[in-house]
Amino acid sequence: MVLFRKVRNKLLRLEKFKTYFIYALGEIALIVVGLLIAWKINNLNEIKKNRVVELKIYKSLSQELDTNLIVLDSAIVDYTKSIQMLQNTINYLGVQPKELTQDAKKLIVNLNYEKTIVRNEAINSINATNKFEFIESDSLKYLIAAYPNELDSFNNQQIKIENIITNRLKPVIEKYISLLEILPENSYNYKRVKNYGNQSNYPELLVSREYQNGVIDRLLRTKDQLSIAKNLRFKTETIATKLNQELHRP
Repeated sequence: MVLFRKVRNKLLRLEKFKTYFIYALGEIALIVVGLLIAWKINNLNEIKKNRVVELKIYKSLSQELDTNLIVLDSAIVDYTKSIQMLQNTINYLGVQPKELTQDAKKLIVNLNYEKTIVRNEAINSINATNKFEFIESDSLKYLIAAYPNELDSFNNQQIKIENIITNRLKPVIEKYISLLEILPENSYNYKRVKNYGNQSNYPELLVSREYQNGVIDRLLRTKDQLSIAKNLRFKTETIATKLNQELHRP
């Protein structure tokens, strides 16, 4: 810069304005080029920083989705078994007591239901914070933004099934079925209570409208949940595949 100043002052003293003007333009051009290079370097550094953050977001979400895929695969198997169990239970409606085996009785009063926990920490963190801005892929943004609604649909359906079991089926089963049946058959300690306690009434249970409606409603809700679970698994796998592509993008 000192050299440029000396040349400029010399040209001004010699009153070579045209030459000075050309020189001044060249000096301005050099400054502009320098600024552009500095801006470009800064911009590249910012892109690198954003890419690091983006990759961290992808890895965290990828781990969460991989877990959900495993959980959903298990849930789909469980829902399929539950549907078969409920269909078999309906076949016993109206059956005479003598025709009910011990296994049939266990099936009729089966209230087992294991809630499926799908993770949503990473996906909610992205949607609720500025992390969303670091995702470059528009298609991935769309999938991530829509995913919480899919999770809500899945969880809400679970709540409906749990409500049927807890508030409808369990009370009517307890009304007609005695827990004495689960006590050991040959135990002397329980002999008296088993002989004189109130016995179960399977015929009344099976013809009860509350029980029949509860079983059928649970069956229908479980079928819906199976469809929702399959759809959620498809959406989960779609995002996971897209994430994998982004993780390996140069």
